Amino acid sequence: MNRHPHILNAATNLLGICFVIIGGLKFTNMNARSYSDETAWLAAFLLFMSVMISYFAIRNGGERNWQLVAADATFIAGIFTLMTSVLIAASVL
Repeated sequence: MNRHPHILNAATNLLGICFVIIGGLKFTNMNARSYSDETAWLAAFLLFMSVMISYFAIRNGGERNWQLVAADATFIAGIFTLMTSVLIAASVL
């Protein structure tokens, strides 16, 4: 099963949500009171890495299995980091 496009689409959408969280915290000046924005930046980095690895896997035609494993791992790590950021932001409010 070719999962690269699915990871690429989902990671891109979640990357946008990271930027909404970061911008919202900055706009409301809540970024200084918690580590939620730093955690969202980490999630954005992990999701960006997932996007890039998925893109390169699509370009290579899925020939390299390590790219699928790396894209999955960074995607899952990005999701958990994003959820942590949301929980931190919710606990501060």
